[in-house]
Amino acid sequence: MDDYLNDMALFVEVVKANGFRNAAEAVGIPNSTLSRRISALERTIGLRLLHRTTRRIELTEAGQIYFERCKRIVDEARLAHEQLGEMLAQPSGVLRVSLPVDFAVTYLAPLIADFAGLYPGMTFDFDLTPRRVDLVSEPFDVAIRMGESESSQLIARTLTSLTPCLYASPGYLERAGEPEKPADLERHACLSILKADAWTLHEGKRTVTVSVGGRFSLNSVGMIRRLATLDMGIVLMPPEVVAAELASGALRPVMPGWRGAPIPVYAITETRLLPAKTQRFIEFLQERLTR
Repeated sequence: MDDYLNDMALFVEVVKANGFRNAAEAVGIPNSTLSRRISALERTIGLRLLHRTTRRIELTEAGQIYFERCKRIVDEARLAHEQLGEMLAQPSGVLRVSLPVDFAVTYLAPLIADFAGLYPGMTFDFDLTPRRVDLVSEPFDVAIRMGESESSQLIARTLTSLTPCLYASPGYLERAGEPEKPADLERHACLSILKADAWTLHEGKRTVTVSVGGRFSLNSVGMIRRLATLDMGIVLMPPEVVAAELASGALRPVMPGWRGAPIPVYAITETRLLPAKTQRFIEFLQERLTR
């Protein structure tokens, strides 16, 4: 059916160009090939469409009727193709995303609101559970993940990198004193995620690994952040995650020259062939997170 429609389109071009040579140049195929295609079309439908002379062509009576019908069909097909292209290029439908809970709530939420405002034809289905979804077997378009990418079979696109710093509440520092060097952290209460018992810190070219401990070990960034504001210890977090607490004065920097190792943030997809909704979302986050 596609070949037949293509031959119809070639026939229309020949008639509009009033000859094979001009039509062949317009469609970019050899003159002889174009002539054979039109002859094959005539055999297929069992009608003679053209009177051929050395200088020009003339439509037969059947050819005139066939041309008018072909032109309408070809024009409609081209319009449908253009509309389909516009539809595929314009993001729409449901975007299903797996997001890290605390990073999404504290940092990504305003960006997502801005993105939703740009594309009113889209709806969103977000999964903010701590588990790492399976992009192969579950119907997610993309997963936003922090830390090293764990699977070489998935496609990871870097969005940004976050550098954690040390923070504590004024109340905690008043009670426990303020550390001046990494070794001082060993006598402080440090709020760690996932039972981390050591922090590696960097100051310029210097790198120090220090043992840390405390009464709390958690798997929730939000809970660690909240406990820090309640004078329970020192945290090592990206400033983007504690921006509100820093702005309000609930937390303040500790040993500002020392920083943790950068934490990469990725958009993970199963394939490189992405629909417009997923591609635009990733591009938007890349652009906004690297400002």
